[in-house]
Amino acid sequence: MQPQHAPSSHPSESEGRSAWKSDIVSGFLVFLIALPLCLGISLASGFPPVAGIFTAVIGGVVSSFLGSARLTIKGPAAGLIVIALGAVTDLGGGDAQLGYRRALATIVVAAVLQILFAALRTGTLGDFFPSSVVHGMLAAIGVTICSKQLHVLLGVTPAAKEPLHLLAEIPHSLGKMNPEIALIGVISLVLLFGHAMLSKRVAALKRVPAPLLVLLVAVPLGLLFDLDHEHTFTFSSEVFSVGPRFLVNLPSNLLTAITFPDFSAVLSSTSIKYIVMFALVGSIESLLTAKAMDMLDPEKRRSNLDKDLFATGVGNLLAGLIGGLPMISEVVRSSANIGYGAKSRLSNFFHGLFLLLLVAFAPMIIHRIPLAALAAMLVFTGVRLASPSEFVKTFRIGAEQLLIFTFTLGVTLATDLLVGVASGIVLKMVVHLLNGAPLAGLFRPEIEEHNAEGQVVLRVRHAAVFTNFLKLKKQLARHAQAQHVEVDLTDAKLVDHTVMERLHELEGEFSREGRHLHIRGLDQHRSLSAHPLSARKKGPKGTLGLSS
Repeated sequence: MQPQHAPSSHPSESEGRSAWKSDIVSGFLVFLIALPLCLGISLASGFPPVAGIFTAVIGGVVSSFLGSARLTIKGPAAGLIVIALGAVTDLGGGDAQLGYRRALATIVVAAVLQILFAALRTGTLGDFFPSSVVHGMLAAIGVTICSKQLHVLLGVTPAAKEPLHLLAEIPHSLGKMNPEIALIGVISLVLLFGHAMLSKRVAALKRVPAPLLVLLVAVPLGLLFDLDHEHTFTFSSEVFSVGPRFLVNLPSNLLTAITFPDFSAVLSSTSIKYIVMFALVGSIESLLTAKAMDMLDPEKRRSNLDKDLFATGVGNLLAGLIGGLPMISEVVRSSANIGYGAKSRLSNFFHGLFLLLLVAFAPMIIHRIPLAALAAMLVFTGVRLASPSEFVKTFRIGAEQLLIFTFTLGVTLATDLLVGVASGIVLKMVVHLLNGAPLAGLFRPEIEEHNAEGQVVLRVRHAAVFTNFLKLKKQLARHAQAQHVEVDLTDAKLVDHTVMERLHELEGEFSREGRHLHIRGLDQHRSLSAHPLSARKKGPKGTLGLSS
């Protein structure tokens, strides 16, 4: 009999028979959320609106049966907007269509890398990157999304291109905003932020996803303002124009929208940069989401992260070949999927199927959606990624975490994602060295192993930090049958937050498998904050501790 925690590569017959009704319902509700987000993410990425639909359809209809994590929803994600738009802009040289086709080529090559990652069993890649760096990167993505989409929400085309300059231009756009477009955008934003509060007062709204509520209001407003026809109107003695350019435009025939990649510049340094970013950032985000959804799974089933990465890679390969955006396991839609009662990966399949049917047979419905409403959804997503609560949460874990978080955020905004993440990792290693971690021990931990009376003891010396955790995890994996495993950190001068967090996750996994993982030896260390998973350091209590 297959253990409860063992991964499965495809939906079993019993899974399908018992779950398909719940999965149809959850798939349909997620489809309602995914539709506007797919369109908005496409437009924000410099891709045609239909590109996001292509990706979600492939992510649902194809990837579901390739080993995809059970309850995740695959599709385009806000976290990759910055990379996608950068690829289109930098590779096009002013020609948006050429930039789009060359960006598709980078997606295809990045997908091949992801498939290679899966073949090499690098599903543990998500364990390497420290939380503070990942969250700093996501916060930077959130700020960048807001800096671009606030102008769209106001109906203004900004002159600036870079995030910091776009933020500085917001006051100018507020003064020049198009009243009708801005009204649609602001009302949409209010509904998104106020949905939770409104649901408490109006019980019926609890069953209506916030994005759907926005469309139910924004589409009639678009019809009221006759956005389907080019015309002008006067407001406060100033003349403004509106028309179809403020609505989503989709081709009437889905097959005519298929676009093939242009590989002519795929070996250029610019293309290689974006290939690396698509492959690494997409893989990390997808793996982290799959791990998070496993923890939310009511049945506590574990996903095979290597198979999930393979499913993501194949999906990206197909999407890139026909004109789609890159896909990941997306956290917002996946969380909603679980909340709506999904039982298996069939919910992801149905979500993709519903999208395919709508775009194939009723594209004019999508044409009625105002771009300002989609911009509001992206601003809402961006604010959540860069929420002030993230800064507070990070600070509570440790002041050094906030330093790394804000440094990664700042460098990413000033440069790009790859430089920002690399800079955050380098800063974290410098902090470790300042706290007495030996340089040699940063990458190769010294682990002594003892087996006695059915108990495995792993004693870690020098340091237990993010750069050497994968070796510790690999050694733990060798004892998959041991009922009692102990990790002794007595001789580790430094135990960083990332390792504390990962060991806490492993304790939960062991417990769900009916096994026991015990962490000992931390009584001689001091915590750098009151947070239970804060970094621990050996040393006098009066010294200043910096760790991560």
